[in-house]
Amino acid sequence: MEKKLIVINPGLEEELLEKIRTTARQTGCEIAIFNSEEEAGDPIMEAEIIYGHAPKAARQSDHLKWICIPWAGADAFCAPGAIKHAETLLTNSAGAFGLTLSEHALMLTLMLLRREPTYAAAVQENVWLRPVLPQRSIKDSRITLLGAGDIGRHIARRLVPFEPACITAVSRSGKSDEPSFDEMLPQSRLEEVLPRTDVLIMSLPSTPETIDILNERTLSLLPRNAYIVNVGRGTAIDEPALIHALETEQIAGAALDVTKTEPLPAEDPLWKTKNLLLTPHVAGNFAVAYTRQRNVEMFCEDLLRYAEGKPLLHLVDRSLGY
Repeated sequence: MEKKLIVINPGLEEELLEKIRTTARQTGCEIAIFNSEEEAGDPIMEAEIIYGHAPKAARQSDHLKWICIPWAGADAFCAPGAIKHAETLLTNSAGAFGLTLSEHALMLTLMLLRREPTYAAAVQENVWLRPVLPQRSIKDSRITLLGAGDIGRHIARRLVPFEPACITAVSRSGKSDEPSFDEMLPQSRLEEVLPRTDVLIMSLPSTPETIDILNERTLSLLPRNAYIVNVGRGTAIDEPALIHALETEQIAGAALDVTKTEPLPAEDPLWKTKNLLLTPHVAGNFAVAYTRQRNVEMFCEDLLRYAEGKPLLHLVDRSLGY
């Protein structure tokens, strides 16, 4: 009896869909492709494998043995009751987004250091701003990466050619063999490194340990000239505390690609916060061709392994949330 595979990953090119179809044939899967869980309808409850966003099927299906989500953040599927059966395998696509997220983080870092938001605002008003504003460089800056997974590693590798003074990575375990890190610390030592941080770049997953990790206390430990860039999860920052730190010039500035509430409500004070640069959760998405290609490659790699009874490469530990 053929295994039923349902794909819900809108925006994939035909050549990528054909790669999935080819792999499905190789593994004896009957495949159906839809744009949404609603479009898939009742047949999704019969699927053994789902590649895509299908929270209802995950909660209710008795047939589902493996769900692969096509993005990195897995916390929504790790919550109690999010997947009906404990033995159902959960994989994510962490590893596909390192390139696009790291480029976005680097862009935001440079925009802050080189005062681009101020210059862009002046240009919109037809103002040729002079004298030139004081600017800073990644060169000789002390960079702290809060999050040392795939995204943190990609960010570090792209920072190295800019010659920062040091790159300190902080993670839950405090362990990594990434050669781009000058120093690797456990999360328990975060408060030790914050006072010697010029740029804090955050790429954390959302777990109980990371919620509001940047709060009134930890923000107070940063130097007044520090910048913050967050391309991870919005839950990692206490937003009222960040707003206060920016408005009182306790820190130099911040850039957020993620917020706790998305879309950000029109009345949210973040929109008008001083020295804050916002982008609408566009750092890690499918706009970059490489991301789409790698995403599909990772799923197909695991589909072949699933058919052969081998351990999947991109398993999520549901107890940890990543």
